[in-house]
Amino acid sequence: MLIGQGIDAHRFAPGRRLVLGGVTIPHDQGLAAHSDGDVVVHALCDALLGAAGLGDIGHHFPDTDAAYAGIDSRILLGRVMEALAERGLTVHNADLTIAAQQPKLAPHIAAMRQILAADLGCPPERVNVKATTTERMGFTGRGEGIAAFAVVLLEQS
Repeated sequence: MLIGQGIDAHRFAPGRRLVLGGVTIPHDQGLAAHSDGDVVVHALCDALLGAAGLGDIGHHFPDTDAAYAGIDSRILLGRVMEALAERGLTVHNADLTIAAQQPKLAPHIAAMRQILAADLGCPPERVNVKATTTERMGFTGRGEGIAAFAVVLLEQS
């Protein structure tokens, strides 16, 4: 068993769509990023790569590479999963937390779980997604952006 953790955060930016956990969320702003800005998937990728001892998302998919401009973060997750499979690693479970004062995320959690479980190749009951506010403290509390935290457990097959 191998455990990994990942963290990501992005500021809000006008004129972008908001994508979290592979789900497009209705909101007046998206997240500023080289890719689609999905902080949930980015934190998840970092947790998976960390558990496998493979560095981080920035090493594998640098924001200086035009090939990743605007890319769907689930494509990056797919590539991470391929790297894990090459090493005989599978996901046992994942626990994700999203810190956002806005928008309300509860209506979208079930869809995120389904999408991420499919991408991770495990049952939805092994993918937990939670959302919290920071009680108006810090950059997330002031509505300046969103942060995500991920913990994963991998198994060697």
